[in-house]
Amino acid sequence: MQITLETKPFAALETDALVSYLFEESDPIQGRIAEIDQATGGLLRKLAKSGELTGKTLEFTLIHAPAGLKAARLLLVGAGKREQFNSATLRKIAGAALRYLKSRSVKQFAFLVRENDVTEDAAQAIAEGALAANFESDKYKTEKKNEKNIDTVLLAGFSETDRSSAEKGLVKGRIIADAQNFARDLVNEPSNKLTPKILAEKAEAMAKEAGLAVEILDEKRIADLKMGALLSVAQGGPEPPRVMVLTYVPANPKPGAPVIGLIGKAVTFDTGGISIKPADGMEKMKYDMAGGATMLGVMRALAALKPNVKVICVVPSTENMPGGTAQKPGDIQTAMSGKTIEVLNTDAEGRLILADGIHYAKQLGATHLIDAATLTGAIVVALANVNAGVFGSDQPFTDKLLASSKAAGEKMWQMPIDDDYREFIKGSFADIQNIGSGKGGGAITGAMFIKEFTGDSPWIHLDIAGVAWNDDAKPWLAKGPTGTALRTLVHLVMSY
Repeated sequence: MQITLETKPFAALETDALVSYLFEESDPIQGRIAEIDQATGGLLRKLAKSGELTGKTLEFTLIHAPAGLKAARLLLVGAGKREQFNSATLRKIAGAALRYLKSRSVKQFAFLVRENDVTEDAAQAIAEGALAANFESDKYKTEKKNEKNIDTVLLAGFSETDRSSAEKGLVKGRIIADAQNFARDLVNEPSNKLTPKILAEKAEAMAKEAGLAVEILDEKRIADLKMGALLSVAQGGPEPPRVMVLTYVPANPKPGAPVIGLIGKAVTFDTGGISIKPADGMEKMKYDMAGGATMLGVMRALAALKPNVKVICVVPSTENMPGGTAQKPGDIQTAMSGKTIEVLNTDAEGRLILADGIHYAKQLGATHLIDAATLTGAIVVALANVNAGVFGSDQPFTDKLLASSKAAGEKMWQMPIDDDYREFIKGSFADIQNIGSGKGGGAITGAMFIKEFTGDSPWIHLDIAGVAWNDDAKPWLAKGPTGTALRTLVHLVMSY
């Protein structure tokens, strides 16, 4: 799908649809909406007076053959309260408009920004929203009757004077959205099409194309490095584990900047192992590699955006299977760091592979660590599917990430990680145990376990179990993988 800048007056645009947005206020017919109203002979004010055009969030009003416009249709989308409007709202409006028109077989439309949104950030948000909305999860459907696609989106409302900033925004938005869709495509793959080995091949191909340094560790190299925690999870099935290491080195590194380590959990299928999961819903466990996919997507974007800080990405990957060779509850494993782990529940496997991934990232020189994982059902109990859980050992670093999440329009909520919770994972027969002692706080104890391997390094853990997958389609996003956390992490790295 193409997204291009169009500086012609909106009334002269010959397109399948002209899209704009209005606010929920006493008089929604203001600014550019008033200009459209004037062009259409007062039609919009009539609709507003009749109560048909209110500006309520994501309310759609479609007008066919609007008088005074060359567009075949006029679509007006409610933007909600003006004081609550931001780039996240604009991103959703652009995505929702695309999906609304796509379902009606529209091939091309123009998105007209309002008078106060003629900015680079607005152009970026619209590109991100439209491209993410255009992603579908129907890759393996053989019959796609009446397949509907949007070919072109025109960004309107900018003048020639604004061209440079608008085009910068469009380029950046496309880079980030394409990276997000790359991650979503990986998450959407079934486990028979995406084993750890295949994921590593895809990561390597992407890295080489993007110009990133890449190394793939096979099972022999993993064993040589004594990654006992990762190997313990992998031993239950025939598929060998892999560790993907991607590195971005800036041409002009910023003096004194941190070396950021991104570590992502990539369990390509999680049965729970011997502590097997219930059958109901287990098919979704193909998305247990969403954290790893997200980090790979972040690296893809950073390779194009070129921040001035070094970034090291480590993605440990395995299946978690209940075979005859699988680890059993009560087994004691030794992680790469030398710390011993009592495995009380084999379904708490993500934290095991992250333990080795984090230690290896530190060995490679990472000074600031961020991991992302579909780690716990407990975070879903705490935050539902609205916010990602944020756990941090260094408050200034955590505050920086939370500021990025707000700027990127991704909802995240900081959770406690007090030293009092350390007692919950204190092992009876080893240094630590891989689940809590039955006193609740499952998401926190999972984070506390990972923290054991971070040492003194500033560290953030993102539990994305509740937000990595949409069970139902949103107006602005298809059912399935979301790519959540990618925009936040890209913004965080670029903020350095």
